[in-house]
Amino acid sequence: MKKSLPPLTWFRAFEAAARHLSFTAAGDEIGLTQSAVSQQVKALETRLRVALFTRHARGLSLTDDGRKLLPQVGSALGTLAAATDIFDAGPSTNLLTIAASISVTQWIIAPNLADFTQSHPNIRIRFLSAIWPDDFNSAQADVEIRFGSEKQVGKNAQLLTPNRLVAVKAPKLIGDLQSLSLIEAVGTSSGWKKWAAVNGPVPEPQLFADSYGMALFLASQGNGVALVSELLVKNAIKAGDVETADSATIPGHEGYYLSIDDSNLHAVQFQEWLLRQLR
Repeated sequence: MKKSLPPLTWFRAFEAAARHLSFTAAGDEIGLTQSAVSQQVKALETRLRVALFTRHARGLSLTDDGRKLLPQVGSALGTLAAATDIFDAGPSTNLLTIAASISVTQWIIAPNLADFTQSHPNIRIRFLSAIWPDDFNSAQADVEIRFGSEKQVGKNAQLLTPNRLVAVKAPKLIGDLQSLSLIEAVGTSSGWKKWAAVNGPVPEPQLFADSYGMALFLASQGNGVALVSELLVKNAIKAGDVETADSATIPGHEGYYLSIDDSNLHAVQFQEWLLRQLR
């Protein structure tokens, strides 16, 4: 059996960090926190069994192995970008393109989408899965919902609310925060450590997911308690997939930001519908 490749996101984090020689600057470019970039690079180094960077007090420098890998990774990412460009079909009549993460599409949009499509039967919708800034740039979508800080998402983006973090679990799961496994969504600035600082000590997390959506799914299947965006859990609670495991909440330092092409009538209609759903 052929050896499997490391995740593409690890290479993307390495390439950005190598160009900037900074995990912080790389995170600003690709829409992740400094710690998330650092973790993904460390995971790649562990997988390859080499050090790619030398960490200094005020920055990074590439090791010999890092310098050997960088041009190969940069070339591969460029090839992938060029390969996807040929599938850009351009504008199409009554086609609304929405770029968002799978988490947003699954937990926020999909549960009530039938209401929108029934009210606007002439609109066809294409969903594109997008996480990285390059994903959104290549999508050229009419509607974008990005996750990150206000600085990361850019200008003219509207923060979707509520933007607090809540602890949720499957209704069938009996126990509290002290007795159940905790699920951590890595790559965000707020997590169980921040929760403990505000609301009192909790055990160390035992399960880790790379998005709020995945953490929420793990919780819905009875695997423990997830600390996730209140915006994401609204429909899941209504459907009975999860329930709150504690009455306390903490602020979210990152959030989901909506931006649209306001010259596109269908995008404006979708924006108005989505904001009504979230109120």
